[in-house]
Amino acid sequence: MDLLQIGIVIVVLLLLVKPVGTYMFHVFSNEPNRTDKIFGSIENVIFKIIGLRNRDSMNWKQVVLSLIATNAALVAIGYLLLRFQGILPGNPSGNENMEASLALNTIISFMTNTNLQHYSGESGLTYLTQMAIITMMMFTSAASGAAIAVAFIRGITRSGEGLGNFFQDFTKAIIRIYVPLALVVTIVLVGLKVPQTFDPTASITTLEGVAQQISMGPIASLESIKHLGTNGGGFFGVNSSHPFENPSPLTNVIEILSMWTLSASLPYMFGLFARNKKQGWVIFSAMMILFLVFLSVSYMSENSGNPAINALGIESSQGSMEGKEVRFGIAQSALFSTVTTAATTGSVNNMHDTLTPLGGLAALSGMMLNVVFGGKGVGLVNMLMYAILAVFICGLMVGRTPEFLGRKIEAREMKLIALVILVHPFIILVPTALSFMTASGYGSISNPGFHGLSQVLYEYTSSAANNGSGFEGLADNNVFWNVSTGLVMFFGRYMSIIAMLAVAGSLSAKKPVAETIGTFRTDNKLFIGILLGVVLLIGALTFLPVIVLGPVAEFLTLH
Repeated sequence: MDLLQIGIVIVVLLLLVKPVGTYMFHVFSNEPNRTDKIFGSIENVIFKIIGLRNRDSMNWKQVVLSLIATNAALVAIGYLLLRFQGILPGNPSGNENMEASLALNTIISFMTNTNLQHYSGESGLTYLTQMAIITMMMFTSAASGAAIAVAFIRGITRSGEGLGNFFQDFTKAIIRIYVPLALVVTIVLVGLKVPQTFDPTASITTLEGVAQQISMGPIASLESIKHLGTNGGGFFGVNSSHPFENPSPLTNVIEILSMWTLSASLPYMFGLFARNKKQGWVIFSAMMILFLVFLSVSYMSENSGNPAINALGIESSQGSMEGKEVRFGIAQSALFSTVTTAATTGSVNNMHDTLTPLGGLAALSGMMLNVVFGGKGVGLVNMLMYAILAVFICGLMVGRTPEFLGRKIEAREMKLIALVILVHPFIILVPTALSFMTASGYGSISNPGFHGLSQVLYEYTSSAANNGSGFEGLADNNVFWNVSTGLVMFFGRYMSIIAMLAVAGSLSAKKPVAETIGTFRTDNKLFIGILLGVVLLIGALTFLPVIVLGPVAEFLTLH
């Protein structure tokens, strides 16, 4: 039954990839299509309001400046609203202003599409900031990522055409993709008993005669874009394990598909841009193989139970249900955990701190590699980076100048790609080590054993991958964790984006090279194997030592 549940979700995803990928290609190809009749007039009004009369294609530096300027303006506005939310309208529950370091961490978190939460949404935010800041940034951060991914794709597939116009792609992503889909998913969730209300916190008396406060609010609308935009920040502190956010197995499947489908469809869109669908399927296949490996490890580990508990003679036939909701069980919990870390969403329907060591390792690995579907555009761009690296390595082995999609890969591109590869583990491993050297960092750890290392490692890995989920065993709402994770989220988002856009700009300026009999093909099964080998080899070289000290050591201890 478990495998049937998982299999149905994967089959539905596979059926959605082609039509969704095709739709996104029509949105961003800037060629006339039928959706212009529906959305064109709305976009034209927006373009007039923002003064975007000239929509010429930008170079990579202009795209970077446009991204940073847009994000900086939103961060400034959002920070001020969080700091003064207590005196602003839309606060029926009387929540207080957010503390300075927490407000900074929160606004960086949501602008970078990380949505790491060092607060509980129902008590830390007002209705105004939940909607005007959090929900708004879920749209804009996702649209920013999509616009960057499309710019990168144009750069490596089109010669001399520039990377497109950031503001046009940004607007199209919101108007033609996220708003329509979010509206549909919101209506479906409301129909499935997810609350959508502006009523204040409800005061009730339980059957035992005890007074209880039940938080409510505009939950369904946040849930829809939370997953569609691979954001992950929950309305409640316990995120999608809360019955108001995710009341049933059916809503669980809807949320899984919501956070997975757009990211999984991007490789097919890439194939259409490259005018080679096989190229897109190669990237998708490499992602799916890695995903299935992580899912298998997570499911088998959780299903086998906790050996420490089994040794007490209370072995459960249901597997390791600690920290999981009975209404979801092992299968939908393991699938949700794998999807949310592979697609760098960060939403959780179970407590990751209570995952078995190998279950936690599977979740960590998805974020460490950051190529398994990923967030909006992140996974695709990173996997294409590894594809270029794989072509370069193969070229060195045969003594031929490497080419990818008809463009020569030279020293400039490889230096930038090397920078991206080095930055990701650097901003994870260095802060992890520093946290054990400071009283503020080490004092926040709830588990002094191997699991404590995993807690810290997970926090910074989630931040660097712009995921946002956590083991939640850390007392992380203090200045040290707010500032350190804020910096990791910032550099994890923008340093890689800038470097990869520079690669796209460099390749876009090169003249295409005609394919010959000596050209190394990148659209066949052989290249899937080479690509997987490069990803796993680099991942092992950078992260294996710390993994051995954390999840692997904990696993060996339990067994």
